[in-house]
Amino acid sequence: MSVPPSPMRHRQPSDDGMTRVELTWIEKRIEHWIRFGRVAVDEIVDRRRRIVRFRPGAIFAFVRWAANDYGTVTSRIDIVRAVGTDEPFTTLPFVRPGGDILLKIEGWPKVSQVLAAIDATETAGVDPCDAAPDHWRHVHNRIAAGHQPRPYTLERHRAWLKRREIEG
Repeated sequence: MSVPPSPMRHRQPSDDGMTRVELTWIEKRIEHWIRFGRVAVDEIVDRRRRIVRFRPGAIFAFVRWAANDYGTVTSRIDIVRAVGTDEPFTTLPFVRPGGDILLKIEGWPKVSQVLAAIDATETAGVDPCDAAPDHWRHVHNRIAAGHQPRPYTLERHRAWLKRREIEG
């Protein structure tokens, strides 16, 4: 009798160990795109679909928007850290196998706040991929509570880099 695998230990569906994200673009109907992230592999499936892959540890923002004849049905942004082969993860539509979700926001007013926080990070001179993962958790928590998130400054980024260096 075989023992079922632990639910916290899943194998990556691809041999390369990367996280795959399926992007779809059907003008004014379904729009999935990457707002930021260092794409390792970009594969065009057809004129409406692409699959991008991220290496373990990469942080990316995945935006999903859908509409019908009456208007927007859903808008959502997830900031995700791609996981390694034996790391636990949370499943997410269109992301295989899933990832460490740092931020999960739904509804256009809140999504636009996250996009503004990403823009502010870039304005501060920091690539959002390199920002501290805790910052994206902070942005999630503040927006979910109806508060304005604190901006990510170059000073905070330097502190994050020093902390990461010390922790090894």
